[in-house]
Amino acid sequence: MTLSELKEVTAKGKMPSFVATQIAKWLYDKKVTSFDEMINISKKNREWLSEGYCIGREAPCSHTRSSDGTVKYLFATGNGNTVESVYIPDHDRATLCVSSQVGCKMNCYFCATGRQGFKANLTAAQIMNQILSIPPAPAPGATPMTPLTNIVFMGMGEPLDNLEEVLKVIEILTAPWGMAWSPKRITVSTVGKLPQLKDLLDKTQVHVAVSVHTADPRQRESMMPAQKPFPIQSVMRLLEGYDFSHQRRLSLEYIMWRGVNDDIAHADMLVKLIGKNDCRVNLIRYHAIPGIDLYPCSEERMLMFRNRLNDKGITATIRASRGEDIMAACGMLANTRGNK
Repeated sequence: MTLSELKEVTAKGKMPSFVATQIAKWLYDKKVTSFDEMINISKKNREWLSEGYCIGREAPCSHTRSSDGTVKYLFATGNGNTVESVYIPDHDRATLCVSSQVGCKMNCYFCATGRQGFKANLTAAQIMNQILSIPPAPAPGATPMTPLTNIVFMGMGEPLDNLEEVLKVIEILTAPWGMAWSPKRITVSTVGKLPQLKDLLDKTQVHVAVSVHTADPRQRESMMPAQKPFPIQSVMRLLEGYDFSHQRRLSLEYIMWRGVNDDIAHADMLVKLIGKNDCRVNLIRYHAIPGIDLYPCSEERMLMFRNRLNDKGITATIRASRGEDIMAACGMLANTRGNK
């Protein structure tokens, strides 16, 4: 719940309004898992809260650890459904890739999540549970995991297809009464769903990552059905109206496939598509998915493509692949256990 929603609860329970702020601190700062831990709230009020409400925290059902330190967690979301979240440590940083839906409606040809279809939107509580439950408290004597420093909405689902709940989570993450994070610690990834992208840009200051993958409109439509209702050219024109030259960052995600989108002609099409937009391009190695006739391009091709963009004045980097050995890398999240 947001602070305004917590105030509605405390008003219903005939409590002073400041109790809502106390509850928020216990939930999002102290990260308690029971009302009994809220010791500065009267016992009577704690009992009243526990009779009508629950904290909503549930530990992951299971986890799988990669050889590179990445950890994939499985969360139950009710009705037999589950989602996956990926914890990615990097020296003194730790990023959590969170899911916003069970499955996805976008049906991108190359994405395991999209191929499993859409099951349900996650509630703000189910999204926040992923964030608050990772990393878990260490076992006695174990080395603590690095606390989260960044959140990326790049897990299962299209975040802008569940925008109301995602905005609620962003408010909780960034508000002074919540977790008080800077918006620049949060990135929302999207295929470019309009007009929800404009709402996100107008209502928040989080970073935005747009999944482009090819600047050829026909080719993109054949691989990403969202191209038809939300042409990438229209998305880029919208983005031109926002300032990404200071704190807020715009990234373009570009998965590279052998013989499909990895040549100089495609690099030049991407340069033309970017136009005046201040952005960086993340070149991503394709992670093979069973039954899909697409293949990773060579390292030599990725370097050539990156250098071409750099020569044209566009910052482009090759993203390091993480968690591929546990099916946790980009485009590989598609838990088949439990989703009905």
